[in-house]
Amino acid sequence: MHIQFREFNPFDVWFWLKFSTIPSGRERQYVEEVFSSWFYLGKLGAFNAENLQVQETGLDISYMNYDSQGYDKSLLALMHNMGEFEYEGQWARCWFDLGTSDAIAIDVLINALTQLSEEYVTIEELYIGGENEDWPVEDSDNRSYSIYDN
Repeated sequence: MHIQFREFNPFDVWFWLKFSTIPSGRERQYVEEVFSSWFYLGKLGAFNAENLQVQETGLDISYMNYDSQGYDKSLLALMHNMGEFEYEGQWARCWFDLGTSDAIAIDVLINALTQLSEEYVTIEELYIGGENEDWPVEDSDNRSYSIYDN
């Protein structure tokens, strides 16, 4: 899977996927579940790089002392909104407001999509940010509507 970053604004970012073929309904479901799960974790503050106590401890975490107030001592790192997935031929896209979540979130997503592409649905390209010239984002209502807004 080729990964390319384009113009990036975390409060207004599109993720673009190009598949090897037009994705089936099941393949679409796999992709959407990865992004939805990732978003839910982000909405709950999971991608907070200021509170990575286990990671920073190293390999030996037996009997580690975990500071249960560590999260409260760090700045909030919350994702805000996710739009609906849109498909056009071999392409899919989804809009996000990543809010104050840290960049580790993008690494986690790339890792998940890489494995998904290896095992379930071949993703040829992942573009983070920007837009495709032949599929303008103005054609989408995703910025004004989020499937997670209540």
